[in-house]
Amino acid sequence: MRKSKPLIVFSLLLLVTVLLLAIYILFAQRVSKNPAGTVGNTAGNLNNGGFFCEYNGTVYFSCSADGGSLFSMDADEQNVKRLNQLKSRNILAGGDYLYYFQTGSTGSSFGQVDGQHSFNRCKLNGSSPRSMTRSTVVTAQLVDNRIYFLTAESDGPVFSRMQTDGSDKTVIDESQINPACAVNGMIYYNGTKTNHYLYSLNTATGVSNEIWRGNLWYPVVEGDYVYYMDVAENYRLCRYSFSRNEIEVLTTDRVDCFNVGNGYIYYQKNGENPELKCMFTDGSNVQTIAVGNYTAINMTSRYVYFQAFGDDSTTFHAPLGSPYVSIFSPVVSK
Repeated sequence: MRKSKPLIVFSLLLLVTVLLLAIYILFAQRVSKNPAGTVGNTAGNLNNGGFFCEYNGTVYFSCSADGGSLFSMDADEQNVKRLNQLKSRNILAGGDYLYYFQTGSTGSSFGQVDGQHSFNRCKLNGSSPRSMTRSTVVTAQLVDNRIYFLTAESDGPVFSRMQTDGSDKTVIDESQINPACAVNGMIYYNGTKTNHYLYSLNTATGVSNEIWRGNLWYPVVEGDYVYYMDVAENYRLCRYSFSRNEIEVLTTDRVDCFNVGNGYIYYQKNGENPELKCMFTDGSNVQTIAVGNYTAINMTSRYVYFQAFGDDSTTFHAPLGSPYVSIFSPVVSK
């Protein structure tokens, strides 16, 4: 009996240790709730690949100079840090976490997610990465405490949602619904099945409604306006006023892609003389930023970033509203 007493004590201590470890792991894996109104990134950025995402004064970005690895920096491009060696796009931020689609690996590092394609979650410092789905994510958006995402499946597009911890995956519609534009709990998107009208999805109720019978592509809602490419009129750039029920033509140029934010619109003009151009959101003060074909137009509170079409190895940048363009070459802080 004397010999069995230490064994009982040891067993109890071991049991307590295992229970405490299990509780620690359970709480460590819990994803804290986001504040109401949380949106992961701007519609304009996500429609341009989501390579840059600004959150609480920090810019998270896919660094083309480092093969697309996930980096962070201050909005003034100082305090640059490499977060991982995963080639990333569709970057979202909210609460204590980042979410991004991994399209490959630029190296090997301890703890990174295995596999070439995965939609992942990690902490804001890049630690604790976890795969949430292995499907090919076309576009994803964080709205409050859910991820809404469009995937390309073998039998066609699928629009789904899941909780920020990866649970409760639910198919909403088997169609091409782009969740990029989210405002106040509403996702605004253009139809693709029978028309290009503007629709809204109420993320609280799950109910979709027709908003306006326009002919839109890539809607971006800001205040009283929705900015969009006009499918019926050679993809010119327009905005529609909800309160006045009026369309304003911002440019008659055929537009390949555009972004809106901080009082500016950047867009790529198509045609014989292609240019990246900038103007105010009312269509005034038009200026050429760069001559040639450009894409991946992303904006932060201080800069615009873009790439030459067909070349994702170099990113250019310019202060917002400025024509002074240079190569973006971030240097990791020591």
